[in-house]
Amino acid sequence: MNFGKLRHKLMVQEQGQTQDPATGDLITGWQDVKKIWGSIQPLSVRDFIAAGANQSEVSGRIVIRADDTITPSMRLVYIKKSVAYEIAGILPDADSGESYMTLAVKTGVKVVPGG
Repeated sequence: MNFGKLRHKLMVQEQGQTQDPATGDLITGWQDVKKIWGSIQPLSVRDFIAAGANQSEVSGRIVIRADDTITPSMRLVYIKKSVAYEIAGILPDADSGESYMTLAVKTGVKVVPGG
């Protein structure tokens, strides 16, 4: 993988709780963890057909530098377009397992800034 192709700026987020300063209630939501660079690649028609019915909710892949702090419970947000990607699976680098990783993702909602 040519790391120069990692041209999409992404925010890694995890679910967490914060306390509402006005009411004191705990609010569950997504919290920013760190910014990373990646390559967002929608599934081709061939990939989509090969995935079959069981995997049909996977809509693409995101390639990032290998990072063992990324887990399937997190999500990635493409900062430029405010689109969230849920991580459906993580695949290591096919060659060394250490340089990059591929995340099978489900796309969906526009993200409200700060939310």
